[in-house]
Amino acid sequence: MQIGVVIYEDNSDLRESLCNLVMFADNLLLLGNYARADEVVKQITGLEPDVILMDIDMPGINGIEAVKKIRQFNQQVQIIMLTVFDDSHHVLDAIYAGASGYLLKKYISDKLVDAISQVLQGEAPMSPGIARMVLQSMQQAIQPLANTYNLTQREKEILNNLSKGNSYKMIAADLAISIDTVRSHIKKIYEKLQVHSQVEAVAKAMNERLV
Repeated sequence: MQIGVVIYEDNSDLRESLCNLVMFADNLLLLGNYARADEVVKQITGLEPDVILMDIDMPGINGIEAVKKIRQFNQQVQIIMLTVFDDSHHVLDAIYAGASGYLLKKYISDKLVDAISQVLQGEAPMSPGIARMVLQSMQQAIQPLANTYNLTQREKEILNNLSKGNSYKMIAADLAISIDTVRSHIKKIYEKLQVHSQVEAVAKAMNERLV
């Protein structure tokens, strides 16, 4: 089954490159590409994509505002932000708006297809540097709390890997376990920490000095 993709990017050359990357991937189907997001509600409602590649800095409605509009009626579609910005302000704004992942444009040719695969598996693709920056920005000035979550040593190892921005595949290789086992551990981690996403889990672990 092919994965439907919609692209928002105001740079025509880059948008063409993105279209080519999607069209040449065996399991991806390009549903539409746009230079502006002014009609994003109508477009996404009509096309019903699985994944949206969203530029942050566009004329008219910018990418972050577009994500907010999408999340008002669609919580399932995966949205990967594409940008030249790597500062915490833009990263956090995108995440708070409802972005699923964050990819710097300089890595697009090498990372895009893998990022789409990761986000569809419930991961939050972003470079290790951005992942660390997000966690640091989300940390609160609180006293370290005791580990009352009964995390196993393996679960702590997986949390530590997540805090480094490692993908499920990388964690599986590092710990010599299967990806399905990684997913099973992460599900238990979510339950123990009472969180619902990878970003929340790692932020809580960092805040409470669990890793």
